[in-house]
Amino acid sequence: MRVLIVDDEKLARDRLRELLSDIGGYDVIGEAMNGNEAVEKTAELNPDILLMDIRMPGMDGLEAAMHLSGMDSPPSVIFTTAYDQHALDAFEVNAVDYLLKPIRKDRLANALGKARKLTTKQIHELSQARPESPARTHISVHLRGNIRLVPVPEIVYFLADSKYVAVRTASEEHLIEDSLVNLEREFAEQFLRIHRNALVSTAYIKGIEKSPSGTWQITLKGIDRRLDVSRRHAAAVRRWARNRPNPA
Repeated sequence: MRVLIVDDEKLARDRLRELLSDIGGYDVIGEAMNGNEAVEKTAELNPDILLMDIRMPGMDGLEAAMHLSGMDSPPSVIFTTAYDQHALDAFEVNAVDYLLKPIRKDRLANALGKARKLTTKQIHELSQARPESPARTHISVHLRGNIRLVPVPEIVYFLADSKYVAVRTASEEHLIEDSLVNLEREFAEQFLRIHRNALVSTAYIKGIEKSPSGTWQITLKGIDRRLDVSRRHAAAVRRWARNRPNPA
């Protein structure tokens, strides 16, 4: 079985390598220091199992697992963590394998023996159960079986189109299957609802102007496109424009 070790602490990675060597039958094919690297190396190396820490700088283990669950053939995931027992209740309820640090050889061997692939529903429920539930740092886009991670700070807007949502950056556009309602809830501090089908990053709003027909439109930084503001959201958008701390 091919194993990828994911932990931001070198001592923890070395410890897992030693334990896997003692257990035998497992081949460590690589290491990663954060969730972003975990996603990239999983796509590159195709491991069978990830031993992944939950709390890591940048993209954490739960977010990485969420991105990986959308792969055509996702790996099994065993979380390693220093969470207290109260926080781990959610893992047990969702039947997710985890190892509490410091990790023991017998516990690791047992977890490896029953390692399973996680469902998106399981990971979502685990994320919601955390005392802190941070927004994702990236949006995952699936292209011909591969995962492309789009950093949220690079996203100009989300635009709903039929059953898909277009994710637009300054240079490209991708389609995802997330709900615009869920995206608004998750990224409320970074994106502004301007229309029933559009969320715009406040960092990319250049201004708000009236069109020749008298409707309000958003102008954007770095993109030669105007987005319509619906009548329903016009007052809130204008109020945001008056109160934003650093107008363009």
